Amino acid sequence: MANDVFLTRTASFLPLEPVGNDEMESVLGMVGGRPSRARRMVLRNNGIQRRHYAIDRATGKFVMTNAQLAAAAVRALGEVGPVDCLAAGTSRPDQLMPGHGVMVHGELGWPGLEVVTLSGVCVAGAAAFKYAWLAVRAGEARRSVAVASELASAAMHAANFDAEVDHKVNDLAERPEIAFEKDFLRWMLSDGAGAVLLEDEPRGALNLKVEWVEMTSAANELSACMYSGAEKNADGTLTGWQHFTSREWLDRSVFAVKQDVKLLNEHVVRVTLTEPLRELVRKYDLAKQRIDWFLPHYSSNYFAAPVAAGVVEAGLDIPPERWFTNLTEKGNTGSASPYIMLDELVRSGRIEKGHKLLMYIPESGRFSSGFIFMESV
Repeated sequence: MANDVFLTRTASFLPLEPVGNDEMESVLGMVGGRPSRARRMVLRNNGIQRRHYAIDRATGKFVMTNAQLAAAAVRALGEVGPVDCLAAGTSRPDQLMPGHGVMVHGELGWPGLEVVTLSGVCVAGAAAFKYAWLAVRAGEARRSVAVASELASAAMHAANFDAEVDHKVNDLAERPEIAFEKDFLRWMLSDGAGAVLLEDEPRGALNLKVEWVEMTSAANELSACMYSGAEKNADGTLTGWQHFTSREWLDRSVFAVKQDVKLLNEHVVRVTLTEPLRELVRKYDLAKQRIDWFLPHYSSNYFAAPVAAGVVEAGLDIPPERWFTNLTEKGNTGSASPYIMLDELVRSGRIEKGHKLLMYIPESGRFSSGFIFMESV
């Protein structure tokens, strides 16, 4: 028989002071010494006003690693007692090997325990949550910690693109910036981390009983949309970094984060929200339940209206006053965003006993999504 699982604590960590829209390029740098022509358009659409970078403004140096960001969020949970399982998710770890999770464990210095690394893009955080939840649910752990973190600025810094710009110097007269699919993301992503403690019994004043966690992928239908360490071919396949020379890594900015914006806009709401949510509405009879809080992770306010339409099409009625997002003030921190959202809502004191929460976490990597359903007990 499966155990009940309770989310008993939340925490988040955002490095240094928030960075406003007009300060971004001074922190991330200008590619090729020229201001980005895409920046204002992207910011106008995404609606983000402030975000955080783990970059010292005076020196331009990074003050934390991704693993250190994650460890800081876990420490922010407070004294949690013995933990049996640590599940860590991220899009871009500090290194290819070893796994991100054991690096976080090393930063924490905890006694030996089960540690797993979940990779992907935004859904890496949801996958870490599900692993930690399943460990408690199966009776393999009494306490599990799930953490998600992103050091996106390490990939967004202008220094990463200088070699490509130099290599394509003859093209600069016609197009004096890197390809839009690369420049676009420089103004979308930021740094942060979040963590949760999951236990086999409730503690303290506020506990969220995790009823279910569902995940799905549409990779059978669609090609990769958001990728790094690869180049996309005309037929939609990816050629990975190991098939390029070290010179090409620089000349083509192979390790930059890229996104096929056209593919994103055409499919992301349908395959990550409407279609899977419609099945969940049917499976869990959600239309008959009042959802008091809907926490959608989306990269840009541009998607707010399409997401609202997708929710209705899936068979749910969740009015805007029951939505919660902090994208505008906290930025898009990828896999950490759902944790940072949940932590702010929990700390706001607005969750009451009996409230039901539905979290929606999509990623455009190859169109996956996660859904988490909880009730305040």
